Order: sequence, then structure tokens, then C-alpha cells
Amino acid sequence: MPSQTQIKNALQAYIDAFNRNDLQTLIALYHDDATVEDPYGTPPRQGKAQIVEFYRGAMANGATLQLCAPIRGSHGDAGAMAFDAVVKLPQGEARVRVIDVMTFDDAGLITTMRAYFGPGDIEVNASTDNRDG
Repeated sequence: MPSQTQIKNALQAYIDAFNRNDLQTLIALYHDDATVEDPYGTPPRQGKAQIVEFYRGAMANGATLQLCAPIRGSHGDAGAMAFDAVVKLPQGEARVRVIDVMTFDDAGLITTMRAYFGPGDIEVNASTDNRDG
């Protein structure tokens, strides 16, 4: 079982790689047969090819991840983190309040990722750029 330090370091590396738009480093955190359910309740993406496709799309929209609390470990092989995914849209800034829960193998690679958020966790702040003044 991975240590809590390994788990927390991997989750921080995930945030850092995403925010650098570093797809290669982010994907290297995953086991070859990992699954991603983002958001939870949608069909899981399985294996690195599907996971690469998912993150390529997520990174293309210019999203950044902002931690809202310290990364959490567990008494097992999982960790969690609460963050806001922030995306600049033509109509304003979208903020999605997310909790990711990930499990890890003995080598410290992510085996499952589940992103928890619902429709009520998404807010769009209208841009003031298009208003008459």
C-alpha cells in the first residue's frame, strides 16, 4: 500500500501538472488500466488512451485547478482533494466546485479517479466586458 506521503505528493503533482498544461506528466501518474469517472455517475474512461483523450480536452479549455483545502489521505489506498476548476468562457468565468477521490496501487500510481460535483456545484459569473457603460 502506498504511504500517505506518496498519495498526497501524487495529488499535488496532479494539480501542478494540470495547471502547467503538462499532459505527459499528468498521465504518468496513472496506472495503465486506470479508470476516470468525471463526473461520477458518467461512464468511466478506462486505460491511458481514453484518459489522455479526456485530459487533452479538459486542458484545451484553459481550466485551472485551485485547491480549497489541504489534500487528504486515508487509512487505506485513497486520497481526496477539494478544488475549484476555473474556466474562462465568453459569457464569464465558470467555477466548478469539485472533490476528487483517487485510489492508488502499491507503486503509488492512480488506479481510479472519481470527480464529485453536481449541477448545483457549477456557477458562472457573467463577464462585465460586454456590458454597455
